[in-house]
Amino acid sequence: MADIATHRHDATHIVWDWNGTLLDDNHANIAAVNRICAEFGRDPVDLEYWRSVFRRPLLSCYEELLGRCFIDGEWQRLNNAYERCYDTLLPSCELAEGATEALRAWPEAGRSQSLLSMASHDGLVPLVDERGLTHHFTRIDGRRFDATHDSKAEHLAAHLQAQEIDPATAVLIGDIDDDAHAAHAVGAHAILVTTGMMARWRLEATGYPVADTVTEAVARLGAGVG
Repeated sequence: MADIATHRHDATHIVWDWNGTLLDDNHANIAAVNRICAEFGRDPVDLEYWRSVFRRPLLSCYEELLGRCFIDGEWQRLNNAYERCYDTLLPSCELAEGATEALRAWPEAGRSQSLLSMASHDGLVPLVDERGLTHHFTRIDGRRFDATHDSKAEHLAAHLQAQEIDPATAVLIGDIDDDAHAAHAVGAHAILVTTGMMARWRLEATGYPVADTVTEAVARLGAGVG
């Protein structure tokens, strides 16, 4: 995998992930997970544990968390419980350290960037806009459709195609291994950050570069931040 891990100084477009990457929402995520645990009679978990097991597909991940399969209606009940708790804490979520500077530095270097999240599209767009970030991106996409597999890959393909961007010139910066898998599936590159929902050792196992901050991730692409 040595060729995967090389830095891409020829990249001209960044596709940013949102949750756990540009948005520091770990405390809201773990609170929502523990709301689910309470709802389904499981002991609470800490962030370190969740970062060691979290994955897509989400269904199997939560079945492992709760130790059983879901019956009719329970998956929707779980999602409703998660969203109520997360949405309550969302106003307390700040941008990740260095995010504003990173978003400014990349286009100043003459390159472009867009935003792709697996969060609901209708919820994502106003959230980004109210934080004054919309102008940084050539396109903003949340989850607009249900993919065949619970992965970002199909969404990334559609996101790049809509912008007529060659995947070979694009880098996806995200916080979980599914971001790496999605990039690989479409022929793009990836840099993974340790700021979100997945432990460093799991990110490193993808073979892609791993950075501790979004500032470091952009610097690896040859754009200075500061």
